[in-house]
Amino acid sequence: MATVVANENAMIRTEILQATLGDEAEVVTAALDSTDDIVTAAADAVGLVVDVNTPVPAEVFEACGDLEIVARAGVGVDRIAHDVAAAHGVTIVNVPDYCTEEVSTHAVAMLLAAVRKISLYDSRVDAGGWDWTDGQPIHRLTTRTIGLLSFGGLARRTAEKLSGLGCDIVAADPYVDAETMAEYGVEKVPFDELVEHADHVSVHAPLTDDTRGMFDRAAFERMSETGVLVNVGRGPIVSEDALAWALENGEIAGAALDVLEDEPPTDSPLVGRDDVILTPHAAFYSEESMRELNEHIANDILAVLAGETPKGYIDPESNWL
Repeated sequence: MATVVANENAMIRTEILQATLGDEAEVVTAALDSTDDIVTAAADAVGLVVDVNTPVPAEVFEACGDLEIVARAGVGVDRIAHDVAAAHGVTIVNVPDYCTEEVSTHAVAMLLAAVRKISLYDSRVDAGGWDWTDGQPIHRLTTRTIGLLSFGGLARRTAEKLSGLGCDIVAADPYVDAETMAEYGVEKVPFDELVEHADHVSVHAPLTDDTRGMFDRAAFERMSETGVLVNVGRGPIVSEDALAWALENGEIAGAALDVLEDEPPTDSPLVGRDDVILTPHAAFYSEESMRELNEHIANDILAVLAGETPKGYIDPESNWL
C-alpha cells in the first residue's frame, strides 16, 4: 500500500485523511521539524502533507524519488521549491477555499474590534479602569470607505459582509475587472488611490513579487490618520518596521493582524502595543473548515494517484504564492 506522510500538526487531521483515502494509501504521521526529518520520513512515500510553516526545499525532491504529491494544509505555498518539484514530476497542491467563511468573518471582526478599540477597553477594565474616554478618538464606521487589497473569493465574501454596515467599498486588484467588482457593490481603484482615499484597508492578497512589502512607509504616509490596517492575507505584504513607524508617528490609528512577517514573532515592534490587535494566524479556523481542508487534501491525493489533475493544483509557472 502507498504511504502518505503527514506532519504532526493540529490542522492536519489524520483520521479524516485516512477515512477519505481508504485502502488507497496509509497515512503515517511524523514530526517534520527539519529537512532531514522530511527526507527520512518520506523516503518511500508517494505523498507528503505539510502545514503552512514547514519548508519543503529542493533536497526533499532530490532525495524522495517516489514522491508524487506535496499537499499544503492551507493556502500559501511560498515555502515549497516549485521548480525542483516540477523537474521531478511532483505535483504541488493547496486548499484555497476551505476557510472563506472563517477568514472573511475574522477580517470583519478585526476591523470592528480595532475601530471600536475593543482590545484596549478590555485591557483597561482588566487593570481596574472603567473610563470610556480611554478609547478616544473613535469614529463612526457607517459612511466610511473600506479598501480591499485583492478581490478574490475571500475579499468578495468580506465585501458581502461589510455591505450591511453601510460602508462604501473599493478594491485594488489588477486581475479582476471593474464589472466583476461592481456585481458586489465595489468600485475598482488603483492601489495608490486605495491607500489614499480609503478610511480603512483590509489586506487579502496572496504573496507575490509585486505584493511583498507593498505596505511600506510610503503607503502608510498616504493612508488616513484615523485609518486601521487589517491583514488576513500574507504577513510579508506589510513591513512591520514601517507599520510600527506609522503608528508611532500618527500616520494611521491602528492595525489588526492575523499574519506577520515572522511567525511566531520573536522581536516584532508590534507586540504589546495598545493600538495593534494580533491573532496567531487563526483566521482560517473552525471545526468545519478543518474537515473541509483535510477531505480536500485526501481527494487531491487520490486524484494524483489516479493520474488525474487535482482540484488544488498549483501551476509551477504561476507567480501566485
